[in-house]
Amino acid sequence: MNSRLDNTRPADVGDYMKVFACTAVMMQTVLGVVLSTDPSNNVQSIIGIIYNLVKFTAPAFIFGILYTTTRTTNTNSWSDYGGYMKKQWSALFVPTIWWTLAYLLIFPDIQQVNRYNDVGSFLWHFINGNAAPHLWYNTMMLQFIILMPFFWALAHWVKNNSKRAIWTIILTIIGYSAWIVFYDINVFHGPQATNWYLLDRLFVSFVIYGIFGVLAWMYREQFETFIKKAWIIMLLAIVATYYWTNSELSAFGHPVQLTNAPYYKPSMTIYALLVIGLVAALAMAHLRSNSKALPVFHFLAVYAYRAYLSNVFWFQIIWRIGGHNLALNHPIVAIIICYLLTWCLAFTSAYTFHIIWQRIKSGLTSNQVTEQVK
Repeated sequence: MNSRLDNTRPADVGDYMKVFACTAVMMQTVLGVVLSTDPSNNVQSIIGIIYNLVKFTAPAFIFGILYTTTRTTNTNSWSDYGGYMKKQWSALFVPTIWWTLAYLLIFPDIQQVNRYNDVGSFLWHFINGNAAPHLWYNTMMLQFIILMPFFWALAHWVKNNSKRAIWTIILTIIGYSAWIVFYDINVFHGPQATNWYLLDRLFVSFVIYGIFGVLAWMYREQFETFIKKAWIIMLLAIVATYYWTNSELSAFGHPVQLTNAPYYKPSMTIYALLVIGLVAALAMAHLRSNSKALPVFHFLAVYAYRAYLSNVFWFQIIWRIGGHNLALNHPIVAIIICYLLTWCLAFTSAYTFHIIWQRIKSGLTSNQVTEQVK
């Protein structure tokens, strides 16, 4: 086994993906809200350019989750599913429940598509990702967690069989390309654009990144060799692809609509894969040099998901206190300040709430032991 990538390291490639994705996705939220204030065409164009720059977050997060989960559980099978889901329930599902309730009850005006008006619609918004602008991704990501046994099966199937791995890559690319064509024809400015909007939170829309995350760990030495040889080419390619995505968005003219820059396009898919490759190159370089950044990235990765869940909540507070007024006069300054404050508050709250919860659980455990002794 390659010692640089084994389970003893303080961080892995997946940690880097999660941190980069979480850091970038907070910018998407800020850009979208500032754009809604109807700034000048020049500012709109700048917002569109920045938006395309950070439009890799969901693919990188999915790749990172499947990479790390495969690294730590690839020997698992259906018999381990109960224990696995028990851990995921406390780590992912419980924070999701609390933050979704917070959005629906404290900031109901930021719901997407429509608003709940009874118990049934409240529950529907609770699970479909419409409770806040960013929770669509959460609905999609949790599907990968629930379906993890199928990715374990994939890991077992391709293990020590490079032909199967190659065929998996080929079939995944063909299948995902067909999905993009289907989405482009039927949903993106297509006849079902309104009716089928939930397709963007179906796991199939991001399955290529999950499958590649599994393969990247199972063939980690080959993956590292490829990245080391190809990173310069990827760097040049990402510049060209970034120009491509911006050309596509600018072709729609003004006012700039960020919905015209979806993930489900060839340009965006290639861009996301290139970003994943370059982030992996950075992570591997740090692993080779035993960089002091490794524990920092691991620490941030531990809280990245919870910071992601809370970021819109803190941004809404910042926006209502003074961010909106600042955006009306100085939109670019507002983007920078609101983003930095949101990032700091999101990660600080994730860490603080975790510590508080650990102390509460410790206190409850101590009380139970005391009662048993009595």
